[in-house]
Order: sequence, then structure tokens, then C-alpha cells
Amino acid sequence: MTIRPQPLMRTLAAAVLSLVIGAPAALADEPVTLTMYNGQHKEIGDAIAKAYEAKTGIHINIRKGSSNQLASQIIEEGACSPADIIYTEESPPLNNLGELGLLAKIDDVTANMMPKEYVGANGTWMGITARTRIVVFNPKKIDEKDLPTTVMDFANPEWEGRVGYVPTSGAFQEQAVAILKMHGREATEEWLTGLKAFGKTYTNNMVALKAVEKGEVAAVLVNNYYWYALERERGKLDSKLYYLADGDAGNLVTISGAAVVKASKHPKEAQALLNWMASEEGQRVITQTTAEYPLHKGMVSDRGLKPFDELRPPKISPADLGNAEEAIELEREVGLL
Repeated sequence: MTIRPQPLMRTLAAAVLSLVIGAPAALADEPVTLTMYNGQHKEIGDAIAKAYEAKTGIHINIRKGSSNQLASQIIEEGACSPADIIYTEESPPLNNLGELGLLAKIDDVTANMMPKEYVGANGTWMGITARTRIVVFNPKKIDEKDLPTTVMDFANPEWEGRVGYVPTSGAFQEQAVAILKMHGREATEEWLTGLKAFGKTYTNNMVALKAVEKGEVAAVLVNNYYWYALERERGKLDSKLYYLADGDAGNLVTISGAAVVKASKHPKEAQALLNWMASEEGQRVITQTTAEYPLHKGMVSDRGLKPFDELRPPKISPADLGNAEEAIELEREVGLL
């Protein structure tokens, strides 16, 4: 005897089949959510996420941490990493990830937006914005004419208790790498030893900057954008910026950078986000949040910074800084870390 399906059963079966067949299409229409590992300042990551979602509808989950911590996390996670983009405050963590094969090659269109010296040699990471190392000094504590012309002199006894620095800062470690490349290991060890003996250490760059503003020390070694951030917050400052001699390691230009993580489950969308960060629109969002230099070819800062083409840094690119391992090792040896 043949049992025929009842009309109700046929209707239910058709409905279930329709749901099953239609499910992938429905899911495909759902907007992608990206995950950014953000080693940059929180407000910068938040500004990017807000502007990009408003433009594209794509939500960005932000996982905040230090650049080195987040890079180590990606190494540990490997192919299972949930990260789509990593955005760092300095280049060595990106260089390390690129060497380990954990980053995807950047689309040529995106890479070509930036000067080639700010793109990793293997094409897997790029500078997003730039900053310069600087001396901030308090004119009430020292005349500008009495400041040295080289960062090396701040390790001398006459600066005892008068110069501040942040040994845990990635930018300070990059500066130590520059000194290594320019002057060798022995001179770098002497510089770090002198700073430890005569300088004052601070926990972060803003704390150091506020110390010189209050007259606690005569000068500090920091990145330029901290001074502009404090100026925006307070108005006129007592402290001033000072640029060392042309080509000196004290004028090192460093970058904040980004890359697409090879393990990304949304590589096309991750590449599109990186492209937007490198575009004029994305660069403007970032540089209105932090007083860094846009790296997009032809763009200039509108934050009152010294023009980028007037900076006289040493001829050391972010790629030349490598992983900063030797500088970190030296800091440990002299007791700074």
C-alpha cells in the first residue's frame, strides 16, 4: 500500500527545505564583523572603528593591549587567531610577525599609497602614521642654547637628575636600535648605562612629559605627539620642543603600523579596512585623533607640526629597526628592564 504525504506534511517539508536552502544566502547577507588587535592608543582604535562602521556598516571589535603582547598572542594562536588586523604603536612587533609568516601580503594598491621606505621589506606590513623622537625641555630649568646637539650627551654626569626617559617605551627601544646601528654595541651600552645612572625613569611618556612641564626635570626624551596632546588638553604649555642635530638618533622617525593577519577569516574585508586606514579619509580620522604625521603620499599634517619634509632624522627606516631584540637585551643587561 502506498502512503501519500498529507498536504500539511508536504507544506512543512517544503518550509523546512526552504529554510535550509535559504540559510546560506541569509547568512551571506549579514554584515561582516572584523577583529582588530589594537596596540595603539585606545582613542585611536575607537575613532577608526566608529568612522569605518559609519562608512561601511562593518563593525570592528577592538582587542586592546600593548603591541608586543598582541603580537605574542598572534604567535601563540597561530592559524586559530581571531584577529583580522593588527595595529601597533611601533614596527618591531610587525617585523617579527612578518618574518614568522603570520601576516598576509598587503594589496599592491594599498602599499603604493605609502612611500616605499615605510612598507615592510616583505610587503606584509606598512606604516600608517609617523612621529619623531624629540627633546621636550622646560625653559625655566634650562636655556635652549645649553641643550646638547646629540642625544648621546644626555648620558653624561652633568645631566644627573635633569633628564627623564621611559625605558619600557617601544619608541625608546627603537631609538636604542638606531644608536646600535649608528655607533655600535659598546657605545649603546654606555649610553643606556649613563641614562640609568644619571637620568630619571618614568612609567610612560605622558607622565614624563608632565614631569618636565612641572619642572621636575629639565628635559625628557619622548615622541612629539605627546606634547601636542597635552597642548590640546591644557592650552599653552611651559615646555617647548627641541630638535637635535641633523641625522642624530635623537631625531629618529618611527611609525605606528598595521597588517592583515594571515589567519583572518575575512581577508578581503581586512584588506579593505587596511586600504581605508591608508587612504586620505582614514589618515585624516587618525591624525585628528593623534598628532602624528600622515604617511599617505602627498598629505600633510594640519595639526601645526613641524613639516615632515623639514625633519632631519638618521637614515634608518622602520624596516631597519628589525625586532629590537638586541636593544631590549642591552636594556636588560644594564638593569633598565
